Amino acid sequence: MTLKECYIALSGNFDEALSRLMNERLMEKFLQKFLLDPSFSEIKDAFEIKDGDKAFRGAHTLKGVSANLAFTKLSASSSLLTETLRNTNGAIPEEAYPIYQEVEKDYKLVIETISSYFA
Repeated sequence: MTLKECYIALSGNFDEALSRLMNERLMEKFLQKFLLDPSFSEIKDAFEIKDGDKAFRGAHTLKGVSANLAFTKLSASSSLLTETLRNTNGAIPEEAYPIYQEVEKDYKLVIETISSYFA
């Protein structure tokens, strides 16, 4: 699989990422770093303990990282989750749960695709 094929498989925008990061070697470096990013784990933990503030911080970070790496689908779902969790006084509203499930699905696709690329 080429790096461009990897981006297509994870519903990302290869050309946008390449224009931002300037070369494929740097893109690969940041893809490897993404595998270690704790943002999704923070969201998952926060949902388990019903901590809306922690979930917001994790979603906001994941949104930024995925946008910078041009992970289009994950960026969109994590952005929606961020906005759903914004200004909720630490609560997790009911409407956030199905959005969280979408983020989880998109995140798993990205992680599995990147892992396959480097395998």
